[in-house]
Amino acid sequence: MAKYLLLKHYRGAPAPANDVPMDQWTPEEISAHMQYMRDFADRLEETGEFVDSQALAPEGTFVRYDGEGRPPVTDGPFAETKDLIAGWMVIDVDSFERAVELAGELSAAPGAGGKPIHEWLELRPFLGVHTTVTE
Repeated sequence: MAKYLLLKHYRGAPAPANDVPMDQWTPEEISAHMQYMRDFADRLEETGEFVDSQALAPEGTFVRYDGEGRPPVTDGPFAETKDLIAGWMVIDVDSFERAVELAGELSAAPGAGGKPIHEWLELRPFLGVHTTVTE
């Protein structure tokens, strides 16, 4: 089994087919989207392919070490940043092909008008001692 990270982006990825920002969706559309995500995770939990997932707020702060005895330096948040991560899901699957299949299915979550978003998801393998990335 190999673990993969599926990243959902607020922006920074190519535009989805149903490109209406979530802040313009109705409460019912948001509920339908979230239910799709829960149902997807539940199904993967039954097959043993689900590891974890979480939605993220758009706010964030960059933090870095600033030297011995000094407090960490913080900067941000940068709302204008090109890439904002909306959330993530970790899956544990038998093959890269299965990871792509699941990412494609997750991309079909409903958005505005109840139509699939066709959003781009970033699929990244976890780096491990035995990981060979050939895709």
